[in-house]
Amino acid sequence: GVDVVFQFTISGPGGGDWHATIRDGACDIQPGAHEKPTTTLKMADEDFLKYVSGQLPAMQAYSSGKLKIEGDLMKSQLVEKLFKF
Repeated sequence: GVDVVFQFTISGPGGGDWHATIRDGACDIQPGAHEKPTTTLKMADEDFLKYVSGQLPAMQAYSSGKLKIEGDLMKSQLVEKLFKF
């Protein structure tokens, strides 16, 4: 199964830090930073809203510099699949 921690670092007035732990088919989302995330995704609040609403595909966001990824790049591709954007 999938066992990952995604750290979301969102800048801007509507931003903040959250992390999502996906393990054994369950997802737990908590505020704040995780000590050892599998993958960290960084973007501005307005771009994040477009991303999660499906208006901004991950590859487009990444290639245009709107999405910065640290850690396991391959696991970052799971975000769209797991959360069904």
